[in-house]
Amino acid sequence: MEYAITTDNLSKNYGTFQALKGIDLRIPKGSFYGLLGPNGAGKTTTIGILTGLVNITSGSASILGYDVVKQYKKSRSLVGVSPQELNFDPFFPLDELLMLQAGYYGIKRKDARDRAMELLKQFGLESKINVKMRQLSGGMKRRVQIAKALVHDPPIIILDEPTAGVDIELRHMMWDYLTKINKEGKTILLTTHYIEEAEKLCDTVAIIDQGEIVIEGNPPDLIRKMGKNMICVRVNEWDTKKTLDNWDYTVVNNQLHIQTKTPDMDMPVLLNQLSKLQVQVLEVVVKKSSLEEVFIKLTGKSINV
Repeated sequence: MEYAITTDNLSKNYGTFQALKGIDLRIPKGSFYGLLGPNGAGKTTTIGILTGLVNITSGSASILGYDVVKQYKKSRSLVGVSPQELNFDPFFPLDELLMLQAGYYGIKRKDARDRAMELLKQFGLESKINVKMRQLSGGMKRRVQIAKALVHDPPIIILDEPTAGVDIELRHMMWDYLTKINKEGKTILLTTHYIEEAEKLCDTVAIIDQGEIVIEGNPPDLIRKMGKNMICVRVNEWDTKKTLDNWDYTVVNNQLHIQTKTPDMDMPVLLNQLSKLQVQVLEVVVKKSSLEEVFIKLTGKSINV
């Protein structure tokens, strides 16, 4: 398998504080990879190292096989990055801002303008072409930030909290576009505080906490392995002398709470057993586990902490 991003025993110290503790990443080409963790876990430090903004204490990192330290110019040219903090000249109009960004990568002015117009249209900003950045709303500024990352058409895109502070409509528009370019072959590395964003977009996620990778895997697999799904059955009356065989369950106020890893498959079996026990079922609700529950279970924290 060919990897877009690799790190080997990557460590970073700030004085006596160890921000990264020897992390290993293997992000395949064409993947949509989520890096999740609470504040201070090491996400932004990792991105800083991959983009040459943070020095490595020990270990190594590479972009499509190019070492981020020894072959910085080449590795950096292969990445478009949208940082968490907005960073642009507030007095530039949008087209000039994107054309200037493209120029850093050696793109000729005419080609840069065509690419800028394409992205402004994609993000619904063509009517703002002559507007200066300082005059835009927060959501529009976030769109321009992502357009800057894409203007030189890099094979790898790193997005640090790309939908922070944007409304739901814009968030879904960005989700659709990111899914589209990922299917076209772009490798995307995403950090986010919106768990549902990672669950919807990413084919693989890694949870990082206190500078270490805690777990990595496909979101549905992680939920199935680490989460606790529940079938909640409200009955007319539960006789405490009756028992459900081979089920892990509790009963509270005539409501059965049955733990299961495969609720959709187990529900018919469960209802059949209740029928044989002559129990009158009034309501059935399935409560499925989520990636957020897995995150809290592994880190002991909310993702926003």
